[in-house]
Amino acid sequence: MAIRNIRKEGDPLLRKKSKVVPEVTDRIKVLLDDMAETMYEADGVGLAAPQVGILKRVIVVDPHDETTGLVKLVNPEIIEADGEQVGVEGCLSIPNFNATVKRPEHVKVKYIDEDGNEKIWDAHGFPAVILSHEIDHLDGILFRDKSIEEVKYDN
Repeated sequence: MAIRNIRKEGDPLLRKKSKVVPEVTDRIKVLLDDMAETMYEADGVGLAAPQVGILKRVIVVDPHDETTGLVKLVNPEIIEADGEQVGVEGCLSIPNFNATVKRPEHVKVKYIDEDGNEKIWDAHGFPAVILSHEIDHLDGILFRDKSIEEVKYDN
């Protein structure tokens, strides 16, 4: 496993649409492992492949709750979304910037796991926010694009 460089806002790759992964290969598994290690090293809760310079539909998520743990998703797709929640978000690709964003309270995400099995994650609350945020990355969308207002902190 290896720590990969996280691309920052302004990098044109972050605005491109990622390609579907035709099959889960050993290279994809290495990418997933590297992304997880990179996410943890950066103290994040999610990371999308474009953020490490790879235009593949791959994300890793860990909401740090009691039940979920690390989830590696290949070709994630939101197949259902409802409700609404508004909260403050940040992004490893936009350091030192937080903004209020409106997201669905519930998302149902279809994906392939690292063993090639199709799965569905029925996520509510914070995990739904993370999934929505990371899947946006796969379509070249940054959370700043959806921000309601910038959050200012007094130092």
